[in-house]
Amino acid sequence: MLRFLAGLVGVGFVSALLIAFLMPREKVEPTAASVYHLPEKEVKFSFDGPFGKYDNEQLQRGFQVYKEVCSACHSMKLVAFRDLEGIGFTKPEVKAIAKQWAVEVPSINPDTGEATTRKAIPSDYFPSPYANETAARAANNNALPPDMSLLAKAREGGAHYIYSIVTGYQAQPRGLLKQFPDSKTPTGLHYNPYFANLNIAMPPPLVADGQVTYSDGTKATVDQMAQDAAAFLMWAAEPKLENRHRWGFVVIIYLLIATGLAYGAYRNIWRDKKH
Repeated sequence: MLRFLAGLVGVGFVSALLIAFLMPREKVEPTAASVYHLPEKEVKFSFDGPFGKYDNEQLQRGFQVYKEVCSACHSMKLVAFRDLEGIGFTKPEVKAIAKQWAVEVPSINPDTGEATTRKAIPSDYFPSPYANETAARAANNNALPPDMSLLAKAREGGAHYIYSIVTGYQAQPRGLLKQFPDSKTPTGLHYNPYFANLNIAMPPPLVADGQVTYSDGTKATVDQMAQDAAAFLMWAAEPKLENRHRWGFVVIIYLLIATGLAYGAYRNIWRDKKH
C-alpha cells in the first residue's frame, strides 16, 4: 500500500512538471530597461584576478577624487582616517588630512553640554556631509545618496559597475523614445544606460578633464578620475583583498600537497589488496 501511494505521488509530481512545461507561456513585453540597459564596461584594474594587487598611487588619487568631489554628497561611515595609512599615507599626512577635512565631527561641549563640532582626528571615521537622512534627502531632490563604504561590494560588478556609472551619462537615445514613448527621463533624473532602470538621481559627478588636480602630476581625465575613484572604493570595501589572495594561494598549495600525500598513503596501504 505504501509503495502504491509513493508511486502515485511520483506520477502526480511528474505529471505536474509535464503540464507546467507544456502550458503556453505568457508573452513578456519588452521594457525600456530590458532593451537599453548595458552591462558594465570592460576596464582593467590592478586588483583584478586571483593575483591582483592594489596600486597605492592609484588609491591615493582615488581618495583625492572622493575628497574633492564625492564627499560633498556621499558618506563613508565605516572608513576611519587612520585607515588611509593602508594606502601609503604617513601618520603626519593622515593627521593633516583629518584636521583639514571640510566637515567637522559632531561632538558635545564639555562645559555646556550642548551639541557642537570639532576638528577630526585620525581615529575618527569620515564624517557624513549631512546631519541626518532628512537633510540628505532635502538636498538631493528626495534621493538618498548611498554610503560608499561598502558600495563596491554591494553592487554587482563592483569597481567596474562604479566606473561604468560615473562615465556612462549620455543623452537619451531617440530610438528609445520612439519605441517606448512613456519612458522619457523625468525631470530631476539623468539618463544612464548602466543604471538598472536607466534613470539615476545622481547628476554626473565628473564633467570635465582637470576637475581634480592630482598631486602626483597624473593627467586628470574623466576616464582616469573614474578609474581611480572606483579603485579607491574597492579598497574601502575590501582592504584585505591582497591578504585574501595570498592566503588563497597558500591554501591551494596545501590542498594539492595534502591530496598527493593522501593518494600516496592510499596506494601504500591498499597495494596488496584486491579491490
